[in-house]
Amino acid sequence: MNETELKQMVEQMVRDLAGRGELHAAPKGEVHHPDPAQTQSPGSSGGCHSDITEVDLRKQYLVESPANGPAFLDLKARTPARIGLGRAGARYKTDTMLRFRADHAAAQDSVFSLVAEDYPAKHGYFPVQTLCETKDEYLTRPDKGRRFDEANQAILKQRLPQGAKVVLAVGDGLSSAAIEANAADCIDAIRAGLKGYGIEAPEVPFVKFCRVGAGDHIGQITDCQLICLLVGERPGLVTAESMSAYITYMPRLGVPESKRTVVSNIHKGGTNAVEAGAHIAQLIRDILDKKASGVDLVRS
Repeated sequence: MNETELKQMVEQMVRDLAGRGELHAAPKGEVHHPDPAQTQSPGSSGGCHSDITEVDLRKQYLVESPANGPAFLDLKARTPARIGLGRAGARYKTDTMLRFRADHAAAQDSVFSLVAEDYPAKHGYFPVQTLCETKDEYLTRPDKGRRFDEANQAILKQRLPQGAKVVLAVGDGLSSAAIEANAADCIDAIRAGLKGYGIEAPEVPFVKFCRVGAGDHIGQITDCQLICLLVGERPGLVTAESMSAYITYMPRLGVPESKRTVVSNIHKGGTNAVEAGAHIAQLIRDILDKKASGVDLVRS
């Protein structure tokens, strides 16, 4: 096969794939500008593509000519998993690929961004920081995200009473978006629920560069009976706003993970913040009554 035949074969393959008719090579030194009408993405308007992340994955079914589309849509309504995507040959469709990249970017942004500096003051929380100095250090040294230096320990001792029955705390964790979207409403609902049970909680610390174990150190510093720490969870491709509550009875350094009671998937697509807060308040009351959390609570 000579060079001319090879070139003709490549051009034919490109025409078959792109469906844009015959290709013409631009003369040497000339820049080719494609027609915008030919390159505009489906669903775009005026050169701007609509926000692909606004599409509800539970209602999006991309399989062409399905054998039983309604049944599959009913299945998709029960999960945000990426099923029923269809395909373009052996590949994902363009919309599927773009949505995957958009959700992945949102997850990365949430991990690497910080909660707004005015967030604690805006909601009446007082700020403290773990041993981590930067986000990079937080991500690479989980151990430092579980401890406080002497200066921050002093702040916790000053602002929180010794021997409190319950301490509520908020930590940024691995998702700043989760905290900004859910924590304030959840804390308010927990406080309201606890008040109904006759339980008062002191003011709330906001922990920067927080790992779950930071709650154990707060417990040891304050000698509280129970700590409930709201923390942003590692984002996934379904949502970057998932928060969890870690409730530990008699929190101290070295407490096994099995001693925690966890309420997870707190976000608008899971358990909403207010509903989760009411449930957490009830859990706190039960844990205090039974003096046990985690696997010990199940056994009691």
